Amino acid sequence: MIDSAVTVEMRHLTRAFGSIVAVRDLNLTIAKGEVFGLLGPNGSGKTTTIRMLCGLIAPSEGTAIVAGVDVVKSPDLIKERIGYMSQRFGLYEDLTVAENMDFFAGIYGLEGPSRRGRIAEVVSFLGLNRRLYQLAGTLSGGWKQRLGLACALMHRPPVLFLDEPTAGVDPAARKGFWITISALAGQGTTVIVTTHYMDEAGRCGRIALMSQGHLIALGTAGEVAKQVGGKDLEDAFIILQERDEQEQEA
Repeated sequence: MIDSAVTVEMRHLTRAFGSIVAVRDLNLTIAKGEVFGLLGPNGSGKTTTIRMLCGLIAPSEGTAIVAGVDVVKSPDLIKERIGYMSQRFGLYEDLTVAENMDFFAGIYGLEGPSRRGRIAEVVSFLGLNRRLYQLAGTLSGGWKQRLGLACALMHRPPVLFLDEPTAGVDPAARKGFWITISALAGQGTTVIVTTHYMDEAGRCGRIALMSQGHLIALGTAGEVAKQVGGKDLEDAFIILQERDEQEQEA
């Protein structure tokens, strides 16, 4: 029986591609309203982990429960319970901001007054009022980011996945984005983030540091740094990268 405060639980989660084990025996729990960071060098298993949690690929062993849904037994149901946003945003650039939101609201099954009401809520929450009739393709990186988040939030998902969401976005927009993420977490949304920015990783309540498919360290930024032997999170990340490179050369 899963604790009602736990929104995501991974049990011996493993994924192999032939002889290569991308994720090995991952055991984690993530609480409701937690901002949780997945951190690690390229090839560490972050993306594979997220793909399993989103129901896009099946685990080779183990399982995970996401917002009450088993990723092995009901992968299609997971898509109704999660929001996903990547650095590419997934927008239709030849549609306006309003048209993009209306399209995604329809994809998620919102109709009539509930559809219009939810769009209005998200527009207000993210400050998109003055951009509604602008083509998505003409937006700056920061505004595309807001629109991508708006589309991901349209169906009120209890779990939100952010895959390097601020890549290529200016510092001011990044700061504003994280204020929004904190507000979402305060409302009870569980947010799982991958990022290469150490300052952003430090904003997460907890971090799972991965390397070559293994969970290396878990805790706050300071705790993770200490577990790896670094003076801070950035130093710990560099130490881990150097270890990986030495092992690959050996």
